[in-house]
Amino acid sequence: MKGTSLSLKVALIFSLSLAVSTSSPLGFPRFSFPLAVKTSIRRKAAADLLGLLGSREQASRINPKEAEEFKSCLRFLVPFSPTPCHEKLRKVPFGRKELVAVDRRRTKSEEDEMVWWPPLPVMELARLAVDSGGDPAAIQRALDPTMLPVPDVEGCKKDGCELTRTPYGRRFILRELNSYLAFLFEIIAARGPSVGLNVSLNRYDLFHGHLFLATNSGRLGILFHSKEYPAYNSKTFPYSMGYCQKGSNLRYDDSMNLRNILWLAPLPSNTTKAWLAPGVLVVLDAHPDGIIYKELVPEYVDAVRTMYEDDFGEVAVDVNYFNLSHVSHGDNIFIC
Repeated sequence: MKGTSLSLKVALIFSLSLAVSTSSPLGFPRFSFPLAVKTSIRRKAAADLLGLLGSREQASRINPKEAEEFKSCLRFLVPFSPTPCHEKLRKVPFGRKELVAVDRRRTKSEEDEMVWWPPLPVMELARLAVDSGGDPAAIQRALDPTMLPVPDVEGCKKDGCELTRTPYGRRFILRELNSYLAFLFEIIAARGPSVGLNVSLNRYDLFHGHLFLATNSGRLGILFHSKEYPAYNSKTFPYSMGYCQKGSNLRYDDSMNLRNILWLAPLPSNTTKAWLAPGVLVVLDAHPDGIIYKELVPEYVDAVRTMYEDDFGEVAVDVNYFNLSHVSHGDNIFIC
């Protein structure tokens, strides 16, 4: 994640490393553990969170007290529906813009269904992820080999800003998958205000996510990061984040607690053709008193509440959404 990982690690790790040894940059006390122990704690917490959002059997294995703590930090953009509903698996002629883009013609319940039980190409990719044993290469092989130059997004080049890990990107061979990825960005932006998350689909805010295959289960997921480049402010955000921060008017405030958004594809059985759990779209509230902040946010980036996709599983690709005009739905997706 060049957008977040590199920018935040480089810009913040040095400026915050001394402070976090005893407290967070904002004054919230944190306990100090060896690095390996901290990583282990984060990965166990991530696995428990995924279990809670998985099948009933997986959720039943989570300590009840821990489960309640997690639930208090979950802000669902689509109602959580843990019961499988096989008859609602839809095989729609997916790919037309009106079936995918967030627009006013589709009802809220229809959009909910798009998350719970996505169209067939997404379901097939989700099953491929599990059937491969959680192998990122299985996802990467579904990409079109054509290399697409990353466009100059909102004046990045004049600022010397590179938003992606590479100067080129790719897309999935099946256009329907690219359209669905765009749909996810758009529904986050559309529904975010309902849970206190106001985001814009631009280079400073929400433009990328990290597609992973969950540890143990292989479940397909994306960890989105919004609030990517807050504006420098000597009082509220006195951190320089490099060229990509130039021109930002994104205010740093308590909404930073909500910058991590998790999408999980429906969970297929690895032994039968059954589906064990529907899809999930949820904002992870990293307020300082909660379990997510305490166990999933590393100390050296706690000021910006960053969670890392590596703690959830094997990362396959980065997914970028650029606000481009005059392109077909899904052609604003660049996968790096």
